Amino acid sequence: MECVKTDCSLYLWGMEKVFDFEQLQQVAEQLLEEGKDRRVWAIHGDMGAGKTTLVIQLCRLLGVENPAGSPTFSIINEYRLPNGEVLCHMDWYRLHDREEAIQAGVEDRLLGDDRCWIEWPERAEDLLPENTFHIYLMVVDATTRQLRTS
Repeated sequence: MECVKTDCSLYLWGMEKVFDFEQLQQVAEQLLEEGKDRRVWAIHGDMGAGKTTLVIQLCRLLGVENPAGSPTFSIINEYRLPNGEVLCHMDWYRLHDREEAIQAGVEDRLLGDDRCWIEWPERAEDLLPENTFHIYLMVVDATTRQLRTS
């Protein structure tokens, strides 16, 4: 399928978008709308694809005052949203397998009521609930990313 560039450099084919960093807020707003009914989000992408940058933008849109970077070493960052809801931002990069994820407490979070956003979910993908919102980020070039959701 050939894509046609629009005036705002955003391509839309249902669940696929190509965007540059200037459009990150717009893309984040669309993701919040698309994934609003799903508590667990799995954010897939290679190193440097922009997973943490996307999560920080999403957090800001939800009213988190000082979203931290990726919780690579702590595994889980917890944020309280203005409405009292808890958001768990997890980074499973350092986890080797399902058992290590369970020992780190991620399964308890996934089974709870809190909203969970996970970077590197493929490290223990079998722990994800069936209705997880999957976001796939791919590098197009230095400033452009492709995003797919399912």
